[in-house]
Amino acid sequence: MVEQHVEQWGVFEAAVSGPDTGNPFVDVTLTAVFRLGHRSCAVEGFYDGDGRYLVRFMPDRCGEWSYEISGLDLPDDERTGSFTCVPPAPGNHGPVRVSGPAFRHEDGTRYTPFGTTCYVWSYQPEDVRQRTLRTLAGSPFNKIRMCVFPKNYAFNEREPERTPFPRDGAGFDLTRFDPVFFRDLEAQVLALRDLGVECDLILFHPYDRGRWGFDRMPEEVDHAYLRYVIARLGCFRNIWWSLANEYDFMREKCADEWDRLFHTVEQHDPYQHLRSIHNGTRMYDPDSLRLYDHHKPWVSHVSLQHWDLHLTRGWRATWGKPVVVDECGYEGDLHQRWGNLTAQAVVERVWTGTLLGGYVGHGETYRNASGEIWWSHGGDLVGGSPARIAFLRTVLDRLPPGAAPLEAFYDAPTTGVEGQAYLQYFGQHSPGVRQLDLPAGVDFHVDVIDTWEMTTQRLDGTVSGAVSLELPGRPYVAVLLTAATPPA
Repeated sequence: MVEQHVEQWGVFEAAVSGPDTGNPFVDVTLTAVFRLGHRSCAVEGFYDGDGRYLVRFMPDRCGEWSYEISGLDLPDDERTGSFTCVPPAPGNHGPVRVSGPAFRHEDGTRYTPFGTTCYVWSYQPEDVRQRTLRTLAGSPFNKIRMCVFPKNYAFNEREPERTPFPRDGAGFDLTRFDPVFFRDLEAQVLALRDLGVECDLILFHPYDRGRWGFDRMPEEVDHAYLRYVIARLGCFRNIWWSLANEYDFMREKCADEWDRLFHTVEQHDPYQHLRSIHNGTRMYDPDSLRLYDHHKPWVSHVSLQHWDLHLTRGWRATWGKPVVVDECGYEGDLHQRWGNLTAQAVVERVWTGTLLGGYVGHGETYRNASGEIWWSHGGDLVGGSPARIAFLRTVLDRLPPGAAPLEAFYDAPTTGVEGQAYLQYFGQHSPGVRQLDLPAGVDFHVDVIDTWEMTTQRLDGTVSGAVSLELPGRPYVAVLLTAATPPA
């Protein structure tokens, strides 16, 4: 039965019957056009198995929408129809969009990503997945990076029960998709949506290493796969498209091919969700090819792997787009260098990159007896950085609207609004005194913040003009100066 009322940025779905013989994934091209007044939007449908075809649509305006399906010989009452789009429910702000060097939801609400990584959590047993969702619900993280394809890498040895393509003897039938797999993936994406977590979905990655062959499929299969994923998942407002994780490790794909894959996503996603691509070593290997050109118009934001967050200011200036450092290294105790940072190091990188105007991702790689590691499997967080990242979010919430990096403070990451608020972070430095030139005639309260102990101490009185602040002389301290009387 077709749903008659759908909230704005929710999901409308129409199911119709059709042929189940031959190869419906290839033989049938299903499309639908949705109309509201003079607005129209064309979407692709998909085969969901057992003779069932689906068309999904995310309405972006309230009102009475009509639709018409083509590609199958359908009776009129299935070929055409209508539904009413009603106002969004609380917490539904629509898809995330780029707004200059920052992000906003489609309704204008500011969105500041605090991401984490759980590459293949959706491949884990149900009890692990439920623990992952409960952990996210109590965490500061509102974005998660996760893969469509399984991984063959350290701590990832389990053979998946299902993959995007059905098994065909010893291999896979790359002309068909596994609807059961995708229904399960959709359930996880929707569970994240209900938590208010954006799903940064990694479409390709290099960690197949000959086990299944998903990293080296023929180009026509890659494009068919992208269209199927978009048809099924593009209607979910919390989707972001990450073309690849560590794309430069996928040696079989050249730069032009990545461009063509981007074009397919751009062309077939009617909602124009965010699009990015993530590097492996090209950022810092002078002998390798250059980093993917984030200036290209189909790249919505910069997604990076790098450990030096002091470079954030330069990245923002270079590309003029939001800079998301999805991987700055992981808090953990693995033997790999990238997986054994201290919690203090991760927190320092997150504070530094954030105050310089970037968006820095978290990851955790502590070993345990079960081999369950958050960075790949999800489950439980045990490290010291999540609570401190949550504390950072509370500090940022104290800044007035419009807070942004303040370039004049070149020697310490600083963000705020001139004449209203200044938040400055000293990281590993341990100043016992800090001299600042504040606006004359404006009185400022001074809070000294210990970002590791998560404490705030307000100094007596107020300050104005040229001041010399006495500080604790220990690392990981920040100061927040806020105008005692906000401007009218």
